[in-house]
Amino acid sequence: MKRDELSDLSVFMTVADDSNFTRAAARLGISQSAVSHTIRRLEASIGLKLLNRTSRHVTTTDAGEKLLAALRPGFGQIEARIEELRLLGDTPRGLVRLTTSRAALHGLLWPVLSQIVRDYPEVKIELSTESRLTDIAEDRFDAGVRLGEFVGPDMISIRIGPPIRMAAVASPNYFRSHGVPEHPTDLDGHACLGLRFNPHALPYEWEFEKDGEAITRKVSGPFMFNESDVCIEAAREGHGIAFVVEPEVAADIEDGTLRRVLNDWCPPFEGFHLFYSGRRQVTSALRLVIDRLRYRQS
Repeated sequence: MKRDELSDLSVFMTVADDSNFTRAAARLGISQSAVSHTIRRLEASIGLKLLNRTSRHVTTTDAGEKLLAALRPGFGQIEARIEELRLLGDTPRGLVRLTTSRAALHGLLWPVLSQIVRDYPEVKIELSTESRLTDIAEDRFDAGVRLGEFVGPDMISIRIGPPIRMAAVASPNYFRSHGVPEHPTDLDGHACLGLRFNPHALPYEWEFEKDGEAITRKVSGPFMFNESDVCIEAAREGHGIAFVVEPEVAADIEDGTLRRVLNDWCPPFEGFHLFYSGRRQVTSALRLVIDRLRYRQS
C-alpha cells in the first residue's frame, strides 16, 4: 500500500466517525475542500461509493461500513501503541479542567475519569457540570463535552460515545389526562417542558425526523429550565412532556415512571464529543483523558 493511500484511509475513518466533513477537517487540521477531495480520490481508487452525503448528514454506504470494519482494528492497534510510546516519555501529570453536562458526566465520563486518577495520582481533574454552552477559552477550560451538534466548527472535536436518540416523555397520569400525541404537530396542544441552555439564547427547539421528513417545533408549557434533570423531575410529577437525551430517562421508561411517545420520530444522531481549541497546547494529562475517552466502535 502506498503512503498516500494510508493517509486517505485515515481521512475516511475520521469523516465516518464524525459524520461531518467540517468537524473532520478541524480535527485533522486541514481544509474541508481537502477532505472532500481526499474522499473523492479514495472512492475513485476503490471504484465504490463509500459515503452518502446530504445537507445535514454524512453516513457510510454498505461498502463504507465493510471498509471501516476492516480498518478499525488495525488503526486502533496503531493508535494504542503510539499512545503507549508517548506516555513512556511523558508521564501524565497536572490539572485538566473540563466543562460537561450532567448527562454526559454520569453516562460516560465518570467511570473513565475515576479510573484515570487511580492509575495516575499526579493527574488532577476539575469538573464543572452545566448545560450552558460554555466558551471554553474565555472560561479557561482545557476541554468541554457536549453533543456533537453543539460543538463549534473552530474546535477540534473527538467522539467519545455511541449514537444516541432523543426521547419525548411524560408521566402515565399526564397522558391519561391529556391524551397521547401521535405526530409532532400534536405537541401544539400539549404542555411541553422547555429548555433554555443560556439566558441569552432562544429556547431549544424540538427536532423530529421520519422517512426523510424533518419537523422542528417551537413548544410552550408551564416551565422553562436550564438543566435537564429538573425538567425530567417536572415530567415525573405530571407537569408535561420533556424532550431529553434517551440515556437520561432510560431507567424511568423501563420501570414505567415515564412513558415515551413519538419514538419512531426520534432517529439516532451523533452522541457526545470532547472538544478543545487547536490553539491550545495539549498537555500530557489532557492527552491521557482524550485517549481514554475516545469512542472506539467495536
